[in-house]
Formats: sequence, structure tokens, C-alpha cells
Amino acid sequence: MSKAAADKPGLRVVRGRELSLSGESLLGLLEAVLAKGVPFRFRARGFSMSPLIKDGDVLTVAPRGEARLRPGDTVAFINPLNGKPAVHRIIRLDRGFVVVKGDNVAEPDGLVPERVVLGIVTAVERRGKKIHFGLGIEGRMVAFLSSHGLFEKPLSAVKKVFRSAPRGRSG
Repeated sequence: MSKAAADKPGLRVVRGRELSLSGESLLGLLEAVLAKGVPFRFRARGFSMSPLIKDGDVLTVAPRGEARLRPGDTVAFINPLNGKPAVHRIIRLDRGFVVVKGDNVAEPDGLVPERVVLGIVTAVERRGKKIHFGLGIEGRMVAFLSSHGLFEKPLSAVKKVFRSAPRGRSG
């Protein structure tokens, strides 16, 4: 490669290494890949879907295509409030809109037009192992509980129960 070519801006990926993108760049690549009809894999960042999807998990998002969206589906979408990509669970459908919410947040993202749903999460990998819980029928149960305010901050609720439990033996 000539020096002039090496100095040109562009995208170079070294085989076996990760390409770290966020925000606009990630959204552009995600949209372009899904538009070609192929799945897109990336590393999740953040804690809004914990404990079912954790920071650092690798997600596979399949193109939505003609798939009918359902409560319980975990989807990649463009957040209409800030224009950034997000991955949250559909908790309700409402005439051309979906209500999406992170499993570990108290409030939904609001009504999101179905047209900004880019794809459906089909696989989650954590430390090289597939995580199946949360993507099947149990995802629909999480959506039901979440839509009724019963799945907010699940880890906090579990910790609270254990903190209030009596310690040691009585008597």
C-alpha cells in the first residue's frame, strides 16, 4: 500500500479484531447491513436490558423484513427522541406503533413508529456462549409483566428481598 493510500481516510478492519463504532456510525452500518437482508452482529453497550442482555454481550439482529412484530420481541430501533440506535423489548402494539422498554428501566420509551424498527434480536452471546432465556416465550412473559409495571428494576427488587431476609438462625 502506498503512503498516499495509507493516509486516505477510510475503514480498515484487521481480521480477528473488533471494529468499535457507536452512535451515527453504528446506525449507518446497521441500517446498511440489514437493508442487504443479512443479520448484523455487534457488542451491546449499556444496562437498560439487564439482566437478560448485559453490557458486552454480542447481539445478532436479523432484518425485520415482513416479520410481524409481537410483544416480547427484542428489537433494534431508532429512538425517535434522539435519533440514536437502541435495543429494547416490545411491550405493546398500538396501531402502527410499538411501545418499547428496556427490561431494567422504569418507564417505556413511548410510542415508536413500527417503520423505525430495524430488526429483531435473534441471538445473544455472553463470553462465547449462547444465551437463550428472554428471546422465546419467556420474552412475552417479561413483556406482559413489564407492561403492567411488574418487571421494573428486577435486580434491585431481588437484592431488596435478600437484604430484608432474616440472617442466621432464630431462637
